[in-house]
Amino acid sequence: MEFLTQLMLPIVVSAVVVFILSALAWTVMPHHKKDFTGLPNADAVQATMRQNPPAPGQYAVPWVAEMRGMEDPAVKEKMMQGPRAYITVVPNGMPAMAPMMAQSVVFYLIVSVFVAYVSWHALAPGAEYLQVFRIAGTTASMAYIMATVPESIWFGRPWGNFGRQALDGLVFGLATAGVFGWLWPR
Repeated sequence: MEFLTQLMLPIVVSAVVVFILSALAWTVMPHHKKDFTGLPNADAVQATMRQNPPAPGQYAVPWVAEMRGMEDPAVKEKMMQGPRAYITVVPNGMPAMAPMMAQSVVFYLIVSVFVAYVSWHALAPGAEYLQVFRIAGTTASMAYIMATVPESIWFGRPWGNFGRQALDGLVFGLATAGVFGWLWPR
C-alpha cells in the first residue's frame, strides 16, 4: 500500500482534473449533444408508461426471463415486429446533480488509484516523465474507454456515442498521464 502514500497527490489531482474535463465535455463542448434524441411520439410513450409506471431500473422490450424463451414462436414474432428497446427508467423529478457529481468524483478517484497501482509496480520512483506518461496514460485511457464497448456490442448503444465517449476517455487518459508524470515521486 506504499503506492497510496507515495502517489496520493497525483491520484487526487488527476481525479479533480478529469472531473473538470468531464464537466466541460458535457456542458460546454457540443459533441455529446448528439448522444440522445427524442422519440417521435414521446408524449404518448410517456403517457402510456404513466398508466403503469415502472420502477427505476433497466428494462428490455420485448422481455424474456430466460434465454430458452427466445425459442418461443410468439417471442420470435415480437422480436421481428419490433420495436426492440433497452430502456433505463430513472426516478421522477429533476436529476439530483450533487450525488451524481459526487459519484463521478469517486469513480475518477478509483480509476486514479488503479492507475497509481499499475504505474507504481511498472516504474520506480524517479522514473522519467515520458515513462510515467506512457504507463499512466495507457492504463487510464483503457479504464475510461474500454469499459463502455460492451454497451454498443450487446445493448444497441450507437457506435457514434461510443466514439464520442472514447474521445473523452482519451483526453481524460492523457490528462491523468500528464498529472502522474508531473507529480511522480523523484
